[in-house]
Amino acid sequence: MLGFALLYPTYLSKGKMMKLIIIHLVMLFLLPLSALAGFVPGFELKGHSSVSMGKTLTDPITGMEFVLVKGGCFKMGSNDGASDEKPLHEVCVDDFWMGKYEVTQAQYDKLMKGFWGGGNRSEFKGKNRPVENISWEETQKFIDKLNSKSKKKYRLPTEAEWEYAARSGGKKEKWAGTNSESSLGEYAWYSKNSNSQTHPAGQKKPNGLGLYDMSGNVWEWCSDRYDTGYYSQSPRQNPQGPSKGSDRVIRGGGWDYGPWILRSANRNGGRPGYRDFNLGFRLVSP
Repeated sequence: MLGFALLYPTYLSKGKMMKLIIIHLVMLFLLPLSALAGFVPGFELKGHSSVSMGKTLTDPITGMEFVLVKGGCFKMGSNDGASDEKPLHEVCVDDFWMGKYEVTQAQYDKLMKGFWGGGNRSEFKGKNRPVENISWEETQKFIDKLNSKSKKKYRLPTEAEWEYAARSGGKKEKWAGTNSESSLGEYAWYSKNSNSQTHPAGQKKPNGLGLYDMSGNVWEWCSDRYDTGYYSQSPRQNPQGPSKGSDRVIRGGGWDYGPWILRSANRNGGRPGYRDFNLGFRLVSP
């Protein structure tokens, strides 16, 4: 302690010197722990999360990457859009991990290639292109197989989670990443720039959360049932969609649609067995 105290100027009062010594002792104790938390796998300071906004994790089986989306409240829907987007209403979601990209054909084939009734039917073949021409029912087979192997609980996003993530964490973004139609082509593959086909995941700019292709490339299945009037009765906290109905929610628009359909608030639905070559999905990690 004496050797440590000699590092301080002699003109300091005894009280101030003791305060500085205490502060530095605390720093000397905490810094090594912080270093361990940053560099030793699995080490974490008690009461402190090592996860922060923009943090990613990777599924070891498929290689899918996920981005942490910090929960919050936002205005969901649009009073300027179609009737099923009304009314604009407040929704709150908890933290969740959203797929950084749409599920690619390579990731899908790692589990489903050769699997009876579940092979890759994509129209536009390419290992890094999103898997498409896939039904909601087939997404569930993929999820069941992944959960069985990983012993985790992957799932489709809820419609509220999807829109919150598309809006870069609930911001007033007309499209995922931008409010400007003139810059939409920097963020999305759509009718104006797609050359009538899908494109490999992640070639455009991400939105504010680091998520790619939330607008355009392929539509994305959500977990919820689709009901045109659901927003008038939706709960505020973590809405899961209607309890009845056959159609499932589809979001984001695809390579063959224009800017209006690619809006973050735009909604659509399809039968669980419906397939199309502009329709894919992304997952939420547990």
